Amino acid sequence: AWEDTLACEPNPQLILEGEAIDRALAAMGDFADLISPYLVGHSGGVAKVAAAAAELGGFDAADVTSIRRGAFVHDLGRVAVPVRIWERRAPLSPDDWERVRLHAYHSERILTPSPFLATLASVATFHHERLDGSGYHRGTTAAALPLPARLLAAADAFHAMTEPRPHREALAPAEAAEVLGQSARDGRLDAAAVAAVLEASGQPVPRIERPAGLTEREAEVLGLLARGLLTKQIARSLGISAKTADRHIQNVYGKIGVSTRGAATLFAMEHGLVGWGELPMSRSARRS
Repeated sequence: AWEDTLACEPNPQLILEGEAIDRALAAMGDFADLISPYLVGHSGGVAKVAAAAAELGGFDAADVTSIRRGAFVHDLGRVAVPVRIWERRAPLSPDDWERVRLHAYHSERILTPSPFLATLASVATFHHERLDGSGYHRGTTAAALPLPARLLAAADAFHAMTEPRPHREALAPAEAAEVLGQSARDGRLDAAAVAAVLEASGQPVPRIERPAGLTEREAEVLGLLARGLLTKQIARSLGISAKTADRHIQNVYGKIGVSTRGAATLFAMEHGLVGWGELPMSRSARRS
């Protein structure tokens, strides 16, 4: 069916580039959102927040583009779920809840036949996964969640909370920010992603305690260590001496109970502490 459909396109075939791709993906997301009045504008809103947060988080231009485009199409799979479920005010039955859980799977099925769209799947279809494995539909944990997907998950959660749904009223942005911050404190959402999303949304960034009693600076050092930076590179990135950086590294090893870089990296991945690049994140993200 895929090849037959493409073969029906009139010549000359239209090839999209640059902003035309974004407009096409935005139209796809808008169309999927029309499945319910409660969802109209959701995908575009998430894309706006996610892209702004990605820029604040220090992602490079290519990743910002992928995150924005992934956000446009993250909910295409909603069209595979009956309208009555999206419109239901009462609690969902186990069967209906399972259908909702699978909408991200259906998004993946829609995207993967196209080589171009398939490159967005790793961002777009993980938006309901959580660092502690409590999300859906895969139950993926932190170690397998790429950083762009973590950011999109936080943006989607925040924006959805500020929209009304059949079973609840919309939360005020400040209320949604508090819920999002609690999800980071509970280890469900990436703390740096939450900080970037809240900053992009004009909300105060709550203080989020780090695991194992790590200080903010130690968590920052661990994130850069997990990215492969050497002690001198960490020092240069943070504007501190190599001796101070080494002391932080040794403190980190002691607090998390490891003795090797590999074990420290695994700890950082499991707890959402991996730095987003070779340079420090935004100031707000570092405060989280």
